[in-house]
Amino acid sequence: MNLSTIWRKLRSQQAFCFAALLAACFVFIGCSPAQSPAGNSVDPKFKEQVLQVIRENPQAILDSVQAYQQERQQSLKAAQDSFLQEMKTNPKSSIGDSPTTGSASQQIVLLEFSDFQCPFCAKAHDTVKQFMAKHQDKVTLAYKHFPLTSIHPQALPAAKAAWAAQQQGKFWEYYSALFEGQKDLGEPLYGSIAQKLNLKLDKFNTDRNSPAAEAAIGKDVQLAKQLGIEGTPFFIMNGQTFSGAVELSEMESILANVSK
Repeated sequence: MNLSTIWRKLRSQQAFCFAALLAACFVFIGCSPAQSPAGNSVDPKFKEQVLQVIRENPQAILDSVQAYQQERQQSLKAAQDSFLQEMKTNPKSSIGDSPTTGSASQQIVLLEFSDFQCPFCAKAHDTVKQFMAKHQDKVTLAYKHFPLTSIHPQALPAAKAAWAAQQQGKFWEYYSALFEGQKDLGEPLYGSIAQKLNLKLDKFNTDRNSPAAEAAIGKDVQLAKQLGIEGTPFFIMNGQTFSGAVELSEMESILANVSK
């Protein structure tokens, strides 16, 4: 493989490489696929050839990455601005088919992008629970699935189980039970929670294994990616974003700000 071929290959894979670089450098007090210890194996010979290209063309590499970075940031910013502005003017539009709890007015909407196997999401759940207990008459909480399947093998099965519970009107009970039993995520727990909530087990199992469950969760994941969300938990309250194992005081401050 000559250097020109390597260069073309590098450019064709630029988006992937840059995304990987962002993930590796992203500082996030939460769960992110960048935390996965597993990585793609790289052929040592190809790796050395790539390093040679970089050594001989440092400015070209830098310019190429910067150009891609600017293009991607502009695209993400446009998508984010559009969504956040729509959420400010019409909060109901951001909910879609997502399960909700709290105020029926939906004037102040709190979107929670979360992963049932993420330990930071479990911590944030405790805070969200306290927050909603105080402001359920004012704030509408809506849940968006964002299972980080590359690092959390039970995230998607848990999300599907929660979606199935939603079909029987028990999403929020199931949601809390999953976070409370996070250390035991797996088939025995999913069935046990369903039984405790008196769900119709045949329907529950059919629903969680259905294409509809996959599609609904995939729709939330696609939205998260469009907004440039790279880890969990991530929140949006009437257009204002925040993330990580958030403290109650921070949520109170954001509520005060969006209520003006």
